Amino acid sequence: MTAWGTEKGHQTQDPLLLDDHAQDLLFHHARTASAFTHEPVTDEQIAAIFELVKRAPTSTNTQPLRVVIVRSADAKERLLPHMAEGNRAKTAAAPANTLLAADIDFHKELPRTFPHFPGARDMFAGDEESRARTAELNTDLQVGYAIIGIRAAGLAAGPMTGFDADAISREFFPDGRHRVLVAINMGEPAEDAWKDRLPRLPFDEVVTAL
Repeated sequence: MTAWGTEKGHQTQDPLLLDDHAQDLLFHHARTASAFTHEPVTDEQIAAIFELVKRAPTSTNTQPLRVVIVRSADAKERLLPHMAEGNRAKTAAAPANTLLAADIDFHKELPRTFPHFPGARDMFAGDEESRARTAELNTDLQVGYAIIGIRAAGLAAGPMTGFDADAISREFFPDGRHRVLVAINMGEPAEDAWKDRLPRLPFDEVVTAL
């Protein structure tokens, strides 16, 4: 962003490089959506979102996120019984539901994703408990990236953790090596998609600069 302002007689460049539209789309105007239109989420949109999300960093380039997109009636019938009662109606109405899971065996891909450290796979192979923690931490990071990616496609995101995670993991990742952490409803937002934004903590209560 090249807009300039004047502060005490000096030219100061805007500290954010994103233009106002991008800031609004991703942050200022974006909120968790609870209602969607019937406009379908396309394969092209899903692929474009993933191409953004995969670029964001994870520790040791682990990339443990694995995704199932639920759009068909049959898949929704499998999903809905495992959602919390308060989340079922909006999950059923959303044109797409995204299940975000952590791959506990992400280390098998490290020779390809972290090739400059040949011992990376072996470092994780012998300690499944530590590997699971690493997988879940980095998947949580990628969940945040996914929400931003969905918004970047002009869609609304409705992330949820109110569901039976074990049951959904078994249903959609039957190998037992994946743990579903978050489900995100996504699609074009309906007119009544948003609630008022809840208060945010101010900068000076959160940030300490030393």
